[in-house]
Amino acid sequence: MLETTSVGSFPKPDYLVKARRDRQQGKVSPDELTTVERRATEEWIRIQERIGIDILVHGEMERGDMTTFFAELLDGYGISGLVRSYGNRYYRKPIIQSTLSRPRPMTTDWHCWVQSLTTMPVKGMLTGPYTMCDWSFDEHYPSRRDAVLALAEIVRDEAHDLEAAGARYIQIDEPAISTRPDEIELAIEAMEVVTAGLKATTISHICYGDFAMMYPRILDLPVDMLDLEFANSQFANLDIFRKPKFTKRISVGVIDVHSHVIETKGQVKDGIRRALDVFDPALVWIDPDCGLKTRTPQEAIDKLTVMVEAVKEIKQEMGL
Repeated sequence: MLETTSVGSFPKPDYLVKARRDRQQGKVSPDELTTVERRATEEWIRIQERIGIDILVHGEMERGDMTTFFAELLDGYGISGLVRSYGNRYYRKPIIQSTLSRPRPMTTDWHCWVQSLTTMPVKGMLTGPYTMCDWSFDEHYPSRRDAVLALAEIVRDEAHDLEAAGARYIQIDEPAISTRPDEIELAIEAMEVVTAGLKATTISHICYGDFAMMYPRILDLPVDMLDLEFANSQFANLDIFRKPKFTKRISVGVIDVHSHVIETKGQVKDGIRRALDVFDPALVWIDPDCGLKTRTPQEAIDKLTVMVEAVKEIKQEMGL
């Protein structure tokens, strides 16, 4: 009850940012970059252990963008020039150019290596088929549904490989769902393909959208847990989930990842209490609103530390 975790990404340390830039300029080899990525990943594992996080993430040190990373590993994809995503953030948008296929598992080797670093469980992290399609150009499939379902089969195979590799928790991120609530039925259909037959605990992170337009239909997304943002909206969206009763496990975002300000322990505890007034405490995990990659490393550490300390005090107050 009230396990702590993170959504996925952490900020890359300066030495890794430099190594990635050097790799783009041909100054370091792929193997040399991998060595640096592993160093940064292990540092984030140790940081999470010291803070006392219950379910760890690997921090995505080997990934740039959550769609381009996978697109570069799939046959049938090309990559465009830089496209603005939000604010002053840009990414190289993938282009579906021919029938998509997965020549080999994409994340299992890295997951197994990370899990070997710690006795704590580490989530397997995938980008969902709806988001992969929505954040790509499609020059091949006749409809969005065809593209999404083709990607669903690929993500399904990757998820099963992660489970076979020992992943107890598999997170299939679908942030694009909240931007197109009119396509929730397609997102549900695709997730049914991905999670069918999985025994691992499945989680889907969705953030920053009009949940009122999707609730309660979003409960039919076939995963065990939804991971939603609340802190950035100052918990105003909690009321959406009071009726009908929220029936899934939920990871409640209590840290605003878009602010440099470190929340106080009192602020985080107040957010947790408000969430526990709506959700069954036995079904609740606690985490930040979204990935922390846009914060500085010290900001991310400070925010996670406050979150874990707040959860400990709430548990004491509840006699847990």
